[in-house]
Amino acid sequence: MSIKLGPAGVPLSCKGRTIVEGMDDIISLGLETMEVQTVRMVAPQHFEQYWQAGVLANKTDFEMNIHGPYYSELLGGKVERGRSLAKIEATLQAARTINARHITLHTGHYGDFGRGQAANEQVANVFSGIVDRIHEIWHDDEDEFPVFPWIKNGTPSKIGVETSGRQELWGSLEEVLEVVNHVEGTVPVLNIAHIHARGHGQMRTSEDYGELFDVVRESIGTKEFYCHFSGVEHRTGNAMHYTQIKKSDLNFEPLAEFIVEDGGWLDITLISDSPLLEHDAMYMMQNIEKSRHKQLERKAREDRRRALALQTGKSEEELRSKEAQIAQARKTTSQPAEPAKEAPAAEPAKEESAPAKAEKAPKAKAGKAKKATAKADEKDEDDVFDFDEEDDDLF
Repeated sequence: MSIKLGPAGVPLSCKGRTIVEGMDDIISLGLETMEVQTVRMVAPQHFEQYWQAGVLANKTDFEMNIHGPYYSELLGGKVERGRSLAKIEATLQAARTINARHITLHTGHYGDFGRGQAANEQVANVFSGIVDRIHEIWHDDEDEFPVFPWIKNGTPSKIGVETSGRQELWGSLEEVLEVVNHVEGTVPVLNIAHIHARGHGQMRTSEDYGELFDVVRESIGTKEFYCHFSGVEHRTGNAMHYTQIKKSDLNFEPLAEFIVEDGGWLDITLISDSPLLEHDAMYMMQNIEKSRHKQLERKAREDRRRALALQTGKSEEELRSKEAQIAQARKTTSQPAEPAKEAPAAEPAKEESAPAKAEKAPKAKAGKAKKATAKADEKDEDDVFDFDEEDDDLF
């Protein structure tokens, strides 16, 4: 199993804003990849730092990836499609310069095609042309091999077709898999936040992730996965905007559990799209380590239970039941006992003798005062142990 995590862009904590400085910070955090953002345009002056990043990535085996323009109209008219392909051309050139492993691209609105086979065929034709173009760029000029050594010895970037997060945009999981199945050189980019939003919050458990990765594996026969992850606010099957992971109903823990428990066959790259970038990438890494720790603890308990079963002659089920009883007993004893309430003070006995009637009134008053004092003391003591629900607000 291979897992690489990193942010979508230069880390927020990076003092410098160049890609190379961002790579240094990412490596120092223990992360292993990043996705360069060319979401609007690629300025010519950026190519110097792209080349420096490519050289560093080639020397350190750091995985570089790149994201194309956010706004594309590959299903639009001739003019709109040509404008989008011109922007993508700049991204392809940048991908070659930085030695990108994946190029993530959006398709855009359904346009006049609407949903269906016609739209899928058009998208497949467009991406087939993009794959041909990246191969041309990669092997364009052999004179540049000394400057770009990874071009001579490496393979062209894989063209990633990203799942979309809105109903009016082409890019459901089924549509993406159909195109990738028909166009060699393309891979699906599983944006988990988009899949979750488009499915009305469907990614809830580790089983949900198991089904997702099984569908992709059975459809295109791959063990390599390129994924985006972040929190997301969504309504009526549409992603509204990204959020930090802890602020979303899309939790990372189930995915971490699946990766550790059942994802031994995976070669997965996880890019943090969260507004917190590297902070949530670190959060994902910590959750994966936590799941690994839980797995080791469980295996240790099972080994200990198996050895004890051989020694005592009891079955593992009996020992497991005994462990559960002990755990429940510890839980019960660890809960604080409720304080016992004091009994109310006894009323003074009535005098039977007639002469005492004269003194009855003052004594009764004294008795009432004493009783009131006792009740007040009792109430004060009860207040000490009276846990109102409002106390929960402190935590």
